[in-house]
Amino acid sequence: MEKFAVEPLGVVDFVAHVRRRPAQYFLVDQGSPELPTEVLRAVAWDALHRRDGRHGRISIEIGSDLSFTVESDQRPSADAQERRAPRFFGSLLDMFDRQRWAPSAAAALSVRTVIEVWRDGHGLRQELVGMAPTGPREEFSAPKPVGTRTTFYLDPSFCGADEAIAWALRPEELHGEACREHPSPTKFPIYDLRSETEEPLST
Repeated sequence: MEKFAVEPLGVVDFVAHVRRRPAQYFLVDQGSPELPTEVLRAVAWDALHRRDGRHGRISIEIGSDLSFTVESDQRPSADAQERRAPRFFGSLLDMFDRQRWAPSAAAALSVRTVIEVWRDGHGLRQELVGMAPTGPREEFSAPKPVGTRTTFYLDPSFCGADEAIAWALRPEELHGEACREHPSPTKFPIYDLRSETEEPLST
């Protein structure tokens, strides 16, 4: 009897679904000029909200019109770091709960994703193309006791030539009144490297 590999099929199905129906994940469809900003909004929201209902600490760096980095103090589980065969599509995205879909959906729309996790001084880094790891995890010296940092390079052929992450974003635009648990917007820095200033544009 022929054997089938379930995990690779799951990856293909997920990526294809996100690309066919991005509005189900990011509120707007392909071709909308809001898509890059909505992808950033979803990933920022995911990083900011902990499973216990509290807000974490995050920072955002916008590297270009279609690339951004979100760093947070989310504590990766020891199980996620030590597992040699991750459950979630074979990558460090396994550190996220399966219900935390935003980083995975953003990776599905990216030509390259770099994910870093660290815990107790031990850091791991991995690159993805779409949802597929390009190689094994690499160890590095962790900059902080715990945290995560993920950089997404959105696919320009999917987003379109005239689409870009919005300029002069403020925390309330990425979080705002939609958070019922915390009516007052949580503040966090947003660094836009497209600007000449080296200071955070928002705090």
